[in-house]
Amino acid sequence: MKIRVLSSKEEIETLHQSEEMIHLAFRPSNTDIFSMVAKCPKLKAVHMPTSYKKTLSKSSLMFLEMQGIKILEGDVWGHREVIEEYSEISQHVYDKIREYKEKGMSDEDLLKQMRAETGLSSDILSFLIRRTK
Repeated sequence: MKIRVLSSKEEIETLHQSEEMIHLAFRPSNTDIFSMVAKCPKLKAVHMPTSYKKTLSKSSLMFLEMQGIKILEGDVWGHREVIEEYSEISQHVYDKIREYKEKGMSDEDLLKQMRAETGLSSDILSFLIRRTK
């Protein structure tokens, strides 16, 4: 899965309708949230640092919830100057999730194992685990 990385609100205009997950590397306003959702009808999740999530307004949180869009806490890897337009979760992560599910591992144990193996945030891993069959 590709995660579109937005470094500034000006980049909202460059979003494609097909985006399913967006990482925000800036503090979004209510207007920014509404614009992203309007621009991306297939949006499933917004990923952002914990400190940014704490500053989201209740109206933005409620709006995202009403749209069925998950808010995931975490960060992308790398220094801000080298952040690419997309961050990608490798197929290996999905393959390991499927493998552990087939072995009958509980979602809680799977989350712990994948967190240790990948270093991805718990929120994003939980999201992937729920979506992987």
